[in-house]
Parts: sequence; structure tokens; C-alpha cells
Amino acid sequence: MIMIIKICGIQTTEDAHAAIQAGAHWLGFVFANSKRKISPTRARTIIKSINKSVQTVGVFVNERVETINEIVHDVGLNIVQLHGDETPDIISQIRVPTIKAFPIDQLKNIELANYPSDYFLIDSQRTTYYGGSGQTFDWTLLQNERTTLKDKLIVAGGLNPTNVQQAIRTLQPSGVDVSSGVETRGIKDIKKMTCFVNQITQMKGVRKHDEL
Repeated sequence: MIMIIKICGIQTTEDAHAAIQAGAHWLGFVFANSKRKISPTRARTIIKSINKSVQTVGVFVNERVETINEIVHDVGLNIVQLHGDETPDIISQIRVPTIKAFPIDQLKNIELANYPSDYFLIDSQRTTYYGGSGQTFDWTLLQNERTTLKDKLIVAGGLNPTNVQQAIRTLQPSGVDVSSGVETRGIKDIKKMTCFVNQITQMKGVRKHDEL
């Protein structure tokens, strides 16, 4: 099983390099309202400084397609993650691969087959923001969706070094997404990031994404 490890909420060059050193394959940059929001200018500077083998993901919420595609081009993003109420038509206009995020409590009302996304990220129920609550959800609620999701599932919501193995055993996703679970007092923590990655890569049958 190949496992994509995404560390989201990157705000500084130090964050990015620490996440890469820890073993992350995808780095997430939030361009929507959030305590981890970053400007396109700052994100571009960070991305220019990192190893190009790492994939960069821009997180947007109900943004205009034109603006998303402009930021993708200007910043150098590889993937777009849509965390709002974006329609299939909106997704089809994005010029790079996409991840469509849904909160677990809305999933039963969504026909995933209608969404032309490369991945589906399933997160906890929304609170103040559209994502990043740092709370887990009942992973067994997703088990009935495994056939539909197939190899497109990315799990988020309250993951940390102590529970990520259980999430993987329960759901066998294609990837996992973490932010606050590898932070200390709101700052990315290299020890926690390294521990998070190690918890995943030491699991039997799990291969890192760069071992393809």
C-alpha cells in the first residue's frame, strides 16, 4: 500500500524544510480564512526554496476559479484542494489535479461520482472554519464508502502520532493529512512531524509515496 503524507498549514520556510526533513511528500498552503492563512507572495518564496520532488497543495474555500488558477500559476502549486461548496463544474475548470474536501457529516448527501476530483479528503465536522478543527471523527462511518472512494481517499481531522496508525488500519486510505497534530503551541514541531511520519512508514505493508 502506497501512503501519501501531507503536512498542511505551512507558513514559513523553516516549516517547509522541517516537514520535508521529517518525510512529508505533500506540503499544504492555506489561502482561505484560517489562523494558518498565507499570502501568495509568501507561499511563492517558500516554494522556490524547496525540493521540487515535493508536491505543493493550495487550499481554497469558495474562491473564484480565475483567482485559483492565477495563484496556481504565480505561486507554483502542483495540486488544488477545495474545502468549500465548490461544484463539479468549478472543479473541472482547475488547471491542475484536485482534492475535493468534505466534512464527514455531509458525506451522506454527496454523490461523489459527480465530482471530477483526483482525490477526496474527508475531514471532521466544520466548526469556525471550513477545515482544520483538529478534532477526530468516527472513522467507521467511512467504511461503507470505501468502494466508492477506492484509491482516492485522504483522511484528515485530528490526526497525530498517537492515532494515525489506527486511522490507516481502519480505512486503508491513499493518504493522510495533518496540521495541528504536529504542532506545539501553534508552531510546526519537527519532532512531532518526524514521529508522525515514522508511525506510518514503520507499519507493515505501507510504503512511502517516494518508493514507487
